[in-house]
Amino acid sequence: MADGWRSYLENLQCTACRNESDADVVHGVCPACGKVLFARYDLAELKNALVPEEFRGRSWDMWRYRELLPVRDEANVVTLGEGMTPLLRVNEHLSIKDEGKNPTGTFKARGMAAAISKAKELGITEVALPSAGNAGSAAAAYAAAAGMKAHVAVPRDVPSVNLVEMRMSGADVLLVDGLIDEAGRVLHETLGIELAEQGGWGDDCLPDVIVFPTGGGTGIVGMWKAFAELGALGWIGRKRPRMVVVQSTGCAPLVRAFEQGAEHAEPWKDAATIAAGIRVPSAIGDYLVLKAVREGGGTALAVSDDDIRQAQGEIAREVGLYTGPEGAATWAALGRLRETGYLNGSEDVVLFATSIGTKY
Repeated sequence: MADGWRSYLENLQCTACRNESDADVVHGVCPACGKVLFARYDLAELKNALVPEEFRGRSWDMWRYRELLPVRDEANVVTLGEGMTPLLRVNEHLSIKDEGKNPTGTFKARGMAAAISKAKELGITEVALPSAGNAGSAAAAYAAAAGMKAHVAVPRDVPSVNLVEMRMSGADVLLVDGLIDEAGRVLHETLGIELAEQGGWGDDCLPDVIVFPTGGGTGIVGMWKAFAELGALGWIGRKRPRMVVVQSTGCAPLVRAFEQGAEHAEPWKDAATIAAGIRVPSAIGDYLVLKAVREGGGTALAVSDDDIRQAQGEIAREVGLYTGPEGAATWAALGRLRETGYLNGSEDVVLFATSIGTKY
């Protein structure tokens, strides 16, 4: 096909009741049952129109995958250069996806770039959201780039750098007592597509295991959705990574639900951890995270704040990467996974460092 701009977006489908909604009308959650909506694309038509080799001449950002993103008109794209972050090779069997290289210093830049761009396309001029910190910083930055007004509600004890970022970008910041549960639509599919391209596409392009610091779970769910779409397109084989959820012992609702065999995670009381990005006591997409982990033979575990602090120093000394405590949690989890025998040392493992350490 010609290298023009086209999204193959079809509609929005509820992940629970399967109700379909118009993708060009504003929706927060499913209008029928209130659950999470997924963007659905015409994969059959796209399969006949594009092959992965055609990505080579495109810009090195997440918009190289525009056919699988929800923005129909290039004029509505709001970008600060997000996506295509480096996959750092630590040794033969271990890599770290450094999401701190994104604008605003975290992987949240991806979802907000897509969300704000689509909001612009739908004629929205003002946005509001709750955030644990990093999503608010990203929303403020992208809203400013789009000429929109942003209103962000965050916990009163949110990391101070987040507050500086939001206010510098002109956001209206509301400090609240207690915790904020993430409630954004899942928009992190490009993480999964990047891994496939960085692995060379084809049957064996994905790692054996992905270890992800998990709060609301958007990263896990977005990647799992992307792998399904790439498989339907024939761009990757049948292999799927085992997805490992990592939380803090001070806030581990998904770990508890996984261990109990539950489909939903009960809210975590008195959540407390230095890893503010995963201090999410209740996630709207909990059932989607748990399904992805179980379908791929993954697992879930929690690590202590002391382990996170130690891991943060180890990564900096051994790899040269100063990551936030969320990414450090995956390094701490790596040792536990080896000790329990879940990893035998031969697997190709990718840890996600979802933010830069200077945010804290």
